[in-house]
Amino acid sequence: MTAKSLVQRHAVVTGASSGIGEAIVQRLLAEGWRVTGLCRTPAKHDTERLTIVPVDVTDFAALEPIADAIGACDAFVHAAGFMRTAPLGELAADDGAAMWRIHVDAAAFLANALLPKMSAGGRIVLIGSRTANGAATRSQYAATKAALVGMARSWAAELAPRGITVNVVAPGATDTPLLSNPARAGTPPKLPPIGRFVRPSEVAALTAFLLGDDAGAITGQQIVMCGGASL
Repeated sequence: MTAKSLVQRHAVVTGASSGIGEAIVQRLLAEGWRVTGLCRTPAKHDTERLTIVPVDVTDFAALEPIADAIGACDAFVHAAGFMRTAPLGELAADDGAAMWRIHVDAAAFLANALLPKMSAGGRIVLIGSRTANGAATRSQYAATKAALVGMARSWAAELAPRGITVNVVAPGATDTPLLSNPARAGTPPKLPPIGRFVRPSEVAALTAFLLGDDAGAITGQQIVMCGGASL
C-alpha cells in the first residue's frame, strides 16, 4: 500500500487516550492513517490527522450523533474496556453489567452505526483477552471477552462477501494502567513464560497488520498474544 493511499484511510478507535487504545492510535498515525479517537479523557497527541471526540462509549444517547457525524471510515477498532474481578459467591451484578456494556454492547452499537459507510476492504478489530478461555476470579470479564469472539465470527461470516474482515486480538497480561488498577489488587497478573508482560506496542503492531491489505484473507479469528501463558 502506498503512503498516499494510507493517508486517505480513516480509522475509528475507542479507548484512544490510554493503554492499548493509545498505542494503536500512535501506530496508525505513524503509518499515515487519519484517526478519530473516542475516549473520556483527552489524548496526548497533537497532529492534524487525529481527531479526539470526548465521549463515554457506554452512553449511547450521546454516542449516536457522534457516530453519525464521523462519516465514512475504513476501520473500526474497539479497545475501550476495564476489568473487575471477584470469585463466585462474591460477584457484583453491577460490575458484570458494566463490563458487558463497554466490551460488548458498545462494540455492537458502534459497528452497527459505522458499517453502512464502510466499503470493501474495511476492517473491524475487537480487542479481546486470552481470559476469554476462562480464568479463576475473572468469570464476568471472561464472559464479555468470550462474547466478542462469537460476535466477531458472526459478523465475519456476514461481511466476508463484502470484502470486510472482522477479527479479535486477544492479549494476555499487558503492561498498561489496567494491569495495576486497584480494582484487581486481589488477583494480580501472572508473569508469562517470556519473563515480561505483553507490550501495548506489540498489540498495536498486530492490530495494524490486521487493518492492512496483507491481512485481507484473515477473518473471523481470535489471535492470542500471551507471551506463552496459554502453553
